[in-house]
Amino acid sequence: MNDSLLLEVRNLQTELTKIRQDIHAHPEMAMEEERTSSLVATKLNKWGLTVTKGVGQFGVVGTLTSSKPGTRSIGLRADMDALELIEKCDVPYVSTRPGIMHACGHDGHTTMLLGAAKYLAEHRDSFCGTVQFIFQPGEEGLRGAIAMINDNLFERFPIDAVYGLHNMSEPLGTFSIRSGPLMAASDRWYVTFRGTGGHGGAGPHLATDVTVLQAQFIVALQTIVSRNVSAIDSAVISVGAIQGGSFLSANVMPSEIRIAGTARSFTESVRNLIERRINELANNLATAFDCTAHIEYSRGGIPLVNHNEETQRAINAAEAVVGTANVNKNRKPFMGSEDFAFMLLKRPGAFIFMGINDEKVSVKLHSPDYNFNDDAIPLGVAYWISLVQQELKN
Repeated sequence: MNDSLLLEVRNLQTELTKIRQDIHAHPEMAMEEERTSSLVATKLNKWGLTVTKGVGQFGVVGTLTSSKPGTRSIGLRADMDALELIEKCDVPYVSTRPGIMHACGHDGHTTMLLGAAKYLAEHRDSFCGTVQFIFQPGEEGLRGAIAMINDNLFERFPIDAVYGLHNMSEPLGTFSIRSGPLMAASDRWYVTFRGTGGHGGAGPHLATDVTVLQAQFIVALQTIVSRNVSAIDSAVISVGAIQGGSFLSANVMPSEIRIAGTARSFTESVRNLIERRINELANNLATAFDCTAHIEYSRGGIPLVNHNEETQRAINAAEAVVGTANVNKNRKPFMGSEDFAFMLLKRPGAFIFMGINDEKVSVKLHSPDYNFNDDAIPLGVAYWISLVQQELKN
């Protein structure tokens, strides 16, 4: 463990905590991060980095070159956006924007990457090469990474590898990662059943009952994972919402009903299977009930797949900060989705999770009482520094 590095970084904690709490108090939704990106750019400029704003609309890239010669370059990415939730935290820096809060820790992610930028700017002789600090908008909407890539992120800021980090509700002082698929593809599906309405009491036999049809469809959905997906693969299909027609009374049978849900998977083959089976079940059941089905399947985030060599480098960097025993090198894949996956399609890299829970703080992501643990800031900063110094050796 690099105790001396952690000691140095902890000297920055007071300053960084103020930055984190300021960002927390002024959250901004995906692709609306005007204040946050300006704050990031101002800090990077103050610390002597070359700053480029407006990459993918609200993205910011800070470029730092070592004082020693070096040809390699790596990218470090943090997300900046908040969530549409009503905050329930009783803290002095509670969200000043009703209905919007940092409930996923992106305020902490942004702060930790800023801390690494400040430290490395003051220690340009500790590495050899170039670091691109990538502050991304719009992760929650799965649009920000694509927006920055489409704005020629990797052509304008060449890198050999790219790395990301996310906090987790796991013990403080631990990291976890795995090579290969780590996070899932995120898809949405919508099925609209149409038939003929009728009177539920006086003449149900004269109607094609879409209510019973949708019930049968929901039950049949459960067989896709249990009977079509291999037991060694993982997938989730959930029903999220059901919208019916105009229910005037208990006796009114609607002529149309709409069902929506989500699907998660780790491989393209399973993803294709889920889409195909939803279509088949909806159409076949609709036919059996003398109704029609309209199916929409919308593909969102792709599976996040870590590269082997970069995963090992991330492991080495984490072990240098918290010790070998505190790094899980083969964590189970996580069904959440993350648009950093699109960056890993363009460049080799790795995504790692960092625990932030301790005896004082126990958090749950996307919860109205979530609050990033400021005691985790030095660990995240030290991880980034350790990664840079390892990757960009002389």
